[in-house]
Amino acid sequence: MLEIVAPVFLLAAIGFAWVKAGFEYRVEFVTRLAMTLSVPCLIFVALMRADIEPAALTALSIASVVAYGALTLVVAGVLAVTGLSQRTYQAPLIFGNTGNLGLPLALFAFGNEGLSLAVVVFAIMAVWSFTYGIWIVSGGGSVTKALKEPLVWGTVLGGIFLWQDWQTPVFLTNTLELIGQMAIPLMLITLGVAVARLSPGNLAMAVVMSVAKLALCVAIAWGVGRLFSLGDTAFAVLVLQVATPVAVTSYLLAEKYGADSQAVAGLVVVSTLLSVAAIPLLLALLI
Repeated sequence: MLEIVAPVFLLAAIGFAWVKAGFEYRVEFVTRLAMTLSVPCLIFVALMRADIEPAALTALSIASVVAYGALTLVVAGVLAVTGLSQRTYQAPLIFGNTGNLGLPLALFAFGNEGLSLAVVVFAIMAVWSFTYGIWIVSGGGSVTKALKEPLVWGTVLGGIFLWQDWQTPVFLTNTLELIGQMAIPLMLITLGVAVARLSPGNLAMAVVMSVAKLALCVAIAWGVGRLFSLGDTAFAVLVLQVATPVAVTSYLLAEKYGADSQAVAGLVVVSTLLSVAAIPLLLALLI
């Protein structure tokens, strides 16, 4: 377990220490570089090279849609009953850090096959986040933002190349792979930087909601994975991805659209710290 999770949290710790040492780190620039260039290349190459049976790929895709759909309905229902703000809490409780944490964890735990499967779950989450997620946080607006995201098109093209068994020329593949190799260290270091700069609010509420999010996500992903009879690796990747802690993106969206960003910051910090203990235990059950 240490061999799998240590590189992830050590890279995040580097970002945390970098900021605390007073060095400059432009999160907006690095995030744009990662999400516009390196992550789409990583996803495209991972899918193009993936050795996944079409039936298994379809099953995981449908299972991911069902898992996030069920999670959305449950979270919205609980927030409605408790009277908590849908705009503030719904997106953080639904969308996990499937990019910064989920992709490297899947790679270290399950190799290239795990990474290929993880990008499928990540892409489905990203599409839902860039459409419904932004709609709920902003209180309305366009749901077509996903069509403008390079990572969505990287996923679509990667899926087409996987389906048709196509390959790009070697020189282009090597270039795309080199660009994609930036993604994981960049995302992990940026995660540490972002956590170091957050000012969490209402930690007691954040602790309760972070524990509830983890339990709910694991239960739903586990049930959906068994319902669709996913293979061992696909099942483990689905549970791992859905159970990742609150993404820093949720904080940025709350800040941008006027939701309670400090409450979301508390969820990001607490759920990330909780994952330091929870993820090794979860991996021990899944591997």
